[in-house]
Amino acid sequence: MSKINALLIEDDIDLAEAISDYMEVDNIEFDFAYNGVSGLELASTNHYEVILTDINMPKMNGLTMTQTLRTQGISTPILMLTARDTLEDKLTGFQAGSDDYLVKPFAMEELKVRLQALARRGLTSVSKLTIGDLSIDLQTHLVVRGGQELRLPPVCWKMLACLAKHSPNVVSKSQLEQAIWQDDVPAADSLKVHLFKLRQVVDTPFDTKLIHTIHGVGIALRENHDQH
Repeated sequence: MSKINALLIEDDIDLAEAISDYMEVDNIEFDFAYNGVSGLELASTNHYEVILTDINMPKMNGLTMTQTLRTQGISTPILMLTARDTLEDKLTGFQAGSDDYLVKPFAMEELKVRLQALARRGLTSVSKLTIGDLSIDLQTHLVVRGGQELRLPPVCWKMLACLAKHSPNVVSKSQLEQAIWQDDVPAADSLKVHLFKLRQVVDTPFDTKLIHTIHGVGIALRENHDQH
């Protein structure tokens, strides 16, 4: 199998290194995070074929991190590692949005096979979205409208990706803020400022507007303002 780019979120550094060393032979390469907040940041800003995360971690546990990623519309397959093996614990993990679950201690060979299976599953998921004449590639971050490539700063990219993943549905202000800044939301006008910048790139040069404000509800990325 070709190289798999993976994210490993595990506060036990010795275990993280052991996993990485074992998987390297099979072309599975990891970025590392040692707490849930750092893991969330990496998972939100980079593309991975699969995410491997512990549940009990400093700053943010794996369940909360997974729920947050799914709220942002990030569908990267996630495998959870945990010492807890009751049915209730497993169901809690799946309800949070995980795709697989492995109880510690585990066999490295089983972990490898599960990671490879999840990575293959992830490759079949949708990575390119089209809204009208706007095309968005979630893996390469390439944005094209009317045959013209659009350049977006990082915050505007996160905003557009969130809107596109939920299109044509409306995304609330709080959902957008969570997708962009997680729990570190800046001053009150920041979202408004970046939304203006996004409109300047995506809508202003073109005849048809795709970004619509639904008053009292939120923002929608779609062809028709009145679409429900």
